[in-house]
Amino acid sequence: MKIKSIQLKNGYKRFFDLTIDLGENPKRIIALVGPNGCGKSSVFDGMLFLSNAYGMNIGNKGSKNHTYHSMNQTPNFSSNNIIIEFTDGNYYTVKEKKEALGKGKTIFSLRSPYRYNSNLKVTQSRATSEIRLNGYGASSSSDLDDKMEENYRRLNIKYNDFLNKQDCKPSEAKAKIIGDLNSALVNCLDLEISSIGNIEANQGTLYFKKNDHPSEFEFNVLSSGEKEVVDILLDLYLRQKEYDDSIFIIDEPELHINTAIQRKLLIEINKLIGDNCQIWIATHSIGFLRALQGDLKSQCEIIQFESEKKWASEIQILKPIKKSITNWKNIFETALDDLTGLVSPKRLIYCEGKDAPGANGLEKGFDAKVFNNIFGEKYHDTLFISSGGNTELDQRSQVALALLTKVFSEIEILVLKDRDMASGKSTGEKERLLYLKTNPDNHRVLNRWEIENYLYDKEVLKKYCAENGLDFDEETYNKTVTDINNQNLKDVTGRVKNICNIVGSINPEKFKLSLSELITEDMIVFQEFEKVIFNRE
Repeated sequence: MKIKSIQLKNGYKRFFDLTIDLGENPKRIIALVGPNGCGKSSVFDGMLFLSNAYGMNIGNKGSKNHTYHSMNQTPNFSSNNIIIEFTDGNYYTVKEKKEALGKGKTIFSLRSPYRYNSNLKVTQSRATSEIRLNGYGASSSSDLDDKMEENYRRLNIKYNDFLNKQDCKPSEAKAKIIGDLNSALVNCLDLEISSIGNIEANQGTLYFKKNDHPSEFEFNVLSSGEKEVVDILLDLYLRQKEYDDSIFIIDEPELHINTAIQRKLLIEINKLIGDNCQIWIATHSIGFLRALQGDLKSQCEIIQFESEKKWASEIQILKPIKKSITNWKNIFETALDDLTGLVSPKRLIYCEGKDAPGANGLEKGFDAKVFNNIFGEKYHDTLFISSGGNTELDQRSQVALALLTKVFSEIEILVLKDRDMASGKSTGEKERLLYLKTNPDNHRVLNRWEIENYLYDKEVLKKYCAENGLDFDEETYNKTVTDINNQNLKDVTGRVKNICNIVGSINPEKFKLSLSELITEDMIVFQEFEKVIFNRE
């Protein structure tokens, strides 16, 4: 089960009207990224507000009234202002299916940012409610999430259940229960659980061991960051069976945890949560973003909350951003003012275009913008840079090779040229191959005349027209573009505009950039570009 879209309208908390649209095939991990105070937690509260309205109360902190949920403090503010569409239907439909299985309260699983776990010492055994009732811990993103003691009791119950059902030795039962949990824990920390203690013997706590520590020690001795990791992993481990088709809401899970552990923790969170579940996290931590950028890239979508948007006064529709190096740079700058070093590319490709950067180092070269649009997601470790004309391209790439490769030994620097590199003279496929044969291996040449020959490809223009509800005049196109590889198409933008039945004026550069944003991996144009640039074919 996954959420496809959520709308918070009519002044829910800080939003005038916000929609997060994930499309028909939402990913497993949805990361809400943005500065503090932009409304990430408000999205989570909206999910819980709707759930509580149907009696599916989560946690034991009680519900909030209109002063918490309504921007305008509207009395009896209605949960009808929250609309959630799941892959399985609307909220009511999902609730009915869940209730039929006795799991009505497992639609959502919440961890708030305010997790309290400074002490664990249980002195008396007591019964606990079923975990599927979801009745302990935080009820909203602003509540204290004190689950550690309750989860310790549940771990003991799990141990006793296993001991009784398997009819095994206590040591074997503990090894099984602790072993499953430790498989996640040791991937995050230099630490593992050695014992689940003994409540009746006044040892009601978890005990741990480290490779360099002479004896086992209690949970209370752990650092705040270590306790945080244990708390989160234990909670998810205990929920595996009952929450196998749920939405997991985890608000800022990185509290007290250093960057290296953050990345490892998110990877383990993903492993512990069932395949049919969806994970919603709010974060601006470097480690989590690193995991999303690399290890979990194919499973995640990023929803970016930008501080300059007028959330409280205008309708906003957010969709997953393209995971390009430019967008990652913007996202990382939310976590830290200057993270250029952390997102430095592994491959630089010098191409033709304006060499002087804009404000704050913004790329001004048209070709580089196009290539970054096309390849920014699949090749997130590659950055295209405009470096002047044909001669400047050679000179500057040589300087970069001489300097950068000494500082960054793994960086790759390529030179990409248009096929019109002979100052207007005719250069065909024969000349292109000769150039590649007689120049260094880091040189590349387009197999079409120049970049417009790719952007004005029929495949791209048809997609543009379909996306914008325009009629593509294929007959006129065939008369205008007679040789897509060799024809000079730089100056036919006006005719292309007419072929696409675009009414009104159009900025040529913006039009071409919008075409480049439509080029995807499944298209012939992308594949041809890719072979030329990355495979040197």
